[in-house]
Amino acid sequence: MTGGSRERAGRKPVKIDLAELEKLCSLQCSDEELAAWFGVSAKTIANRRKQPKFSEVMERGKAKGRISVRRAQMKLLESGNATMGVWLGKQLLAQRDVVTAEHTGLAGGPIQVVHKPDLTQLSDEELCHLREIAFKASPDRRDRSGIRAQKLA
Repeated sequence: MTGGSRERAGRKPVKIDLAELEKLCSLQCSDEELAAWFGVSAKTIANRRKQPKFSEVMERGKAKGRISVRRAQMKLLESGNATMGVWLGKQLLAQRDVVTAEHTGLAGGPIQVVHKPDLTQLSDEELCHLREIAFKASPDRRDRSGIRAQKLA
C-alpha cells in the first residue's frame, strides 16, 4: 500500500516474514503480540489479514498450534492423567457431568406441601381476628414491612 501520485511516494510497507508469522500464530499469539514482535500496530496486522496470503498463513499457523496442543493433551491422557481424560471427553465427545439432586423432608420423609388458604370467603371481622392470631403467634411480632407491629385493638 503506497500513497502519493509520484513514483515511490508515501510510506514504505513494513516487511513481515510469513514463515515467522506462521510460527508465532502456532503459539496462538494475539494481534497485539504479533504487532509488538514485528514492530507495527495491531491495526496493521488487522489490515494485512485482509490479504488472502497473509490470512492463510495466520490460519495455518493457528491450526498447527491447536494440533500441537491436542497432541500434548493426548500424551497426558495416555500417561494416565484422568483429569485430562475427563476434560477431553467433555471437549471432543460432548460428555458431561450429570448431578442428581434429591430433596427430602424431615428425617428423610416426603416433603410436606402447604396449601395457601382461600381468604376471600372470610368476612372483614374474621380477617381482623385472624390477623390478631397471626400477630400473637409470630416470634418477633413484626409486620411485612419489617417495622415492629403494634398490637391491634
